[in-house]
Amino acid sequence: MGYRVMKFPRRLFLEGLFESATINIIGLSLLFLAPGLFLSGCIEWVSSDSHNELALFLTAGIALLLGFSFRAMTSIADDSMDRPKAIFSVVAWSWVVCVLIGMLPYLFAGVFSWSKIDSAIFETISGFSTTGSTVLQDIESNGRGILFWRQLTQWYGGMGMIVLAVTVLPSLGVGGLQLMAAESPGHKSDRLRARTIDTAKSLWTVYFGATIVISLLLWITPAMNLYDAVAHALTTASTGGFSPYNDSIGAFDSYIVELIIIFGMFLSGMNFNLQYKFWKGRADYRVFGRSSEWKLYVKITVLFVAAVVILNSVVDSVSLGTAFRDSLFNVVALVTSTGFGNVRPEGIGDFVLWGTASQLLLLFLMTVGGTFGSTAGGMKMFRMQIGLKALAKELKLIHRPSGEYPIKVGREKIEEEVVSSILGFIALFISLVIAGTVALSFFFNEDLVTALSGSISAMSNMGPALGDAGPTSNFLEFDRGSRSIIMVLMVIGRLEIYAVLLMFLSLVDRLRVK
Repeated sequence: MGYRVMKFPRRLFLEGLFESATINIIGLSLLFLAPGLFLSGCIEWVSSDSHNELALFLTAGIALLLGFSFRAMTSIADDSMDRPKAIFSVVAWSWVVCVLIGMLPYLFAGVFSWSKIDSAIFETISGFSTTGSTVLQDIESNGRGILFWRQLTQWYGGMGMIVLAVTVLPSLGVGGLQLMAAESPGHKSDRLRARTIDTAKSLWTVYFGATIVISLLLWITPAMNLYDAVAHALTTASTGGFSPYNDSIGAFDSYIVELIIIFGMFLSGMNFNLQYKFWKGRADYRVFGRSSEWKLYVKITVLFVAAVVILNSVVDSVSLGTAFRDSLFNVVALVTSTGFGNVRPEGIGDFVLWGTASQLLLLFLMTVGGTFGSTAGGMKMFRMQIGLKALAKELKLIHRPSGEYPIKVGREKIEEEVVSSILGFIALFISLVIAGTVALSFFFNEDLVTALSGSISAMSNMGPALGDAGPTSNFLEFDRGSRSIIMVLMVIGRLEIYAVLLMFLSLVDRLRVK
């Protein structure tokens, strides 16, 4: 009895068995995770203190297998990326699947047992969302390769895996530009170049460049070796805040290291579009001067550093040198949503112990975050600008209802629909923070300060919070139910509220069709 071999047409194989932009991009995103997993496995292999390289190599193999399979089985329809709900659905679901694959090394290596899979998910979400909150009791007890993968999750999440996918996926066409705007940190009205691929490559050029510069600067210091320099550069450029050490940057107790990290955090909290234009314009500083958001970013940083230094030195009677060093580091760490810690025995890096006024200023910084076009989290300076201008407009209308008061940023007039969208985002952001605070306080008996700051920290992808979740603690202070709420807020904060809402609306639409 003979068997007939089924042959698929060459065209069918090349174009994919069925059309699905979501599965296709998920496959490509997983392919981008594989090199990082393989590199981390090699580091673990040559490490002398731990040998869990099989966990990393196995996960790399899974990512490659699924990635190539998803790519081979699917194709992207020409008009599939023209609908906003479809675009944001691709972004969100790709991110979710990468989290599920990214957590496997922790489970395979025994960092977390399978019975505590929620902890592995938490650590991975915190990584890809560049939040920096951790549930590792003793970070340094893990191998270098595992910890390097932990650092890399933040680096991947910093600029967004989808942007990297767009650089090698010309078939997305104009939809690709929309996809990049949805995932990459940046305002869609600001285009570096006309073509999607060139724009994404430009952003990644700045991102790579910033990572390399920070790595080299840290490496030449006496305090860091090459591993430490690269590991911390990855999470500085991504404003993530993970460190392979329990004491974070405080483990080095080096003012030089702290100054380099401050420079890197501040740089990464700046609009990458502006930085690219700056270098293309042969160091033309006027690029920054023309950006009202950048000027606000600088003013708020300087103002808050000065205010916190005065409060810590005068009100809390700390020496001026110590107050300046620790205030500068922590203000920049929080305004950029990086969340590194610099707690030292003789310093005041533990801002949970600061006065009430200083902590209120920090809460504000945690909420606002950095600028559009950067890897920083939070609501962003641009939205705060528009919100304040809209409030000023309403006050003027109360005084003179017949007047016309257009909202402008610099010389550019902001359209009403953009203003409405931003005000809606701010309202949703505040509502989610309040909902998270109420849930953590009412259902899980967290104190108000810890619940409020923890919710803000998660929504702003900050890392440390106040109360029991300060820079010297970890999020094991929250019970498992509380951490599930924080995980949801971290995802919403990273993917932005509208992306998550549109993801579920797209899913509902598909279920209705079926």
